[in-house]
Amino acid sequence: MASRRSVVVAFGASVLLGRRCALAQTASKPARIGFLRFSDQQSGRPYVESFRQGLRNLGYAEGKDFTLEARFADGSVERLLPLAEELIKRKVDLIVTTDTPATRAAQQATATIPVVMVNVIDPVGSGFVDRLAQPGGNITGLTSMTGDISTKHIQLLKTLIPKLSRLAVLVNPSNPAHRGVLLSIESASRQFGIATLPVEAPDRQKIGEAFATIAGAKADAMIVVADAFFAQQRQQIALLAARHQLASISANREYAEAGALMSYGQNFQDNVRRAATYVDKILRGAKPEHLAIERPTKFELVINRSTAKVLGLAIPHELALLADEIID
Repeated sequence: MASRRSVVVAFGASVLLGRRCALAQTASKPARIGFLRFSDQQSGRPYVESFRQGLRNLGYAEGKDFTLEARFADGSVERLLPLAEELIKRKVDLIVTTDTPATRAAQQATATIPVVMVNVIDPVGSGFVDRLAQPGGNITGLTSMTGDISTKHIQLLKTLIPKLSRLAVLVNPSNPAHRGVLLSIESASRQFGIATLPVEAPDRQKIGEAFATIAGAKADAMIVVADAFFAQQRQQIALLAARHQLASISANREYAEAGALMSYGQNFQDNVRRAATYVDKILRGAKPEHLAIERPTKFELVINRSTAKVLGLAIPHELALLADEIID
C-alpha cells in the first residue's frame, strides 16, 4: 500500500503535468511574458526572480514553456508608456506590472492584452478595475491593502514612542490612491489623540523640502505611504529621516533595509511570486475580467536596530517578539 506521502507527491506531479499539457495544447511555442516595473533593474531583479520562482513552482520551464521580456523605467514615469508599447510590439501574450505607475502605462498601452498587476494599493479607486470580485476588463491581479494597515503602523510607532503626539505622513500627490490612504491614517490617528501632518513630495527636490517642513513642525514620527517613486528614493528618505532624528515606518521592508526604523506590511516579493498563478490561469484560457483581485496573505514586521540606536530608542521586549526580522 502506497504511503500518504507517495500519494501526495504523485498527485502534485500529476497536477504539474496537467498544467504543462494544457499549456502545450494552447500554445505551439513558449508563452511570451512581459514584465514591467517603475524601478531600475538592480532594484527590480529580486522581483523578477520571485516571479520566475512562482512559475517554476507551477511546473513551467523557462525557454521551453515561457520566455520573459523584462523592462525597467529607472524611476521615470515618462519611460513607462514607451516600454509598455515596446512589449506590445514584441507580441507578448500578457504583461505583469509590479506597481501603480507600470500598471497605468500598461492600461494606456492596451485594452486587449491581459495585464496581471501586483502591489497596487487601490485598483478600483485608481480606475484599473470595476470591482475586486469582477475586474471587468483586461486587468487583474493582487492589491496591496496599504490603507488597511494604518492603525497597525500607528500602534507600532506609539509602542516605541509612547508620547507620540504629532505624526507626519509623506504622500505622493501623483498617486491617486494616496488620498484614501491618508484618510485612513488621519482616522486612525484621531483614535490615539495624534495630530497628523500630511506632506507632499512628487519629486526628489520636494522630498528634501518635505523633511524641512516636518522638522519645522517638530513631528515625532513619520509614515511613508507605499509608493513606487518613494521606493525608488528609499535611500534618500531613510538618510533624511536619520539626519532629522525622525522615527519612520512604511509598508515595504526595503525601507528598513535602507536604514529606516521599521516596516510593516505585505511581503511584496511574495505578491509577485503569487502573480504566477494568475499568469498560469490566463495562459490556460481564463479571462482576466473574471479573475477576482486577491489581497495579500503575508505580513511582516522588520525593525532596524541600528537605526533605533541612532534615534536613541530602545526596542521594547514585546515589540522584539513580534518582529519577523531585526536588522543590526
